[in-house]
Amino acid sequence: MLDRLDHVTILAGDLDASVAFYEGVLGLARGPRPPFGFPGAWLYLAERPVIHLIGGCGRADGTGTIDHLAFHAQGVDATRARLTGLGIAFEERVVPGQGLIQLFVRDPNGVRVELNFDAPAASS
Repeated sequence: MLDRLDHVTILAGDLDASVAFYEGVLGLARGPRPPFGFPGAWLYLAERPVIHLIGGCGRADGTGTIDHLAFHAQGVDATRARLTGLGIAFEERVVPGQGLIQLFVRDPNGVRVELNFDAPAASS
């Protein structure tokens, strides 16, 4: 099912400062991001967007917060069936302009886990 960690999403109270940190301090590069209906930025390591920032939110103590972990996976149909069979609720989305299928679940601690499936592999 899982084949690699895809990205980490961070809630950013100050989007510009967060982008500046990941670019200026860690050397990531801001790159393309789908046209979601909320502010954010994607920071790339080589050709992969490994840090996703969501702007305008964050913890009151200023330390930031992890919104979710994302894994790339294979076999969306089998995964849907497995989750349903285990009685695990999930949310499904399609990324605008990419056709990427996403399933979201929560771990026992309440952490959101995103599973990404390439569109061509969606029927496997």
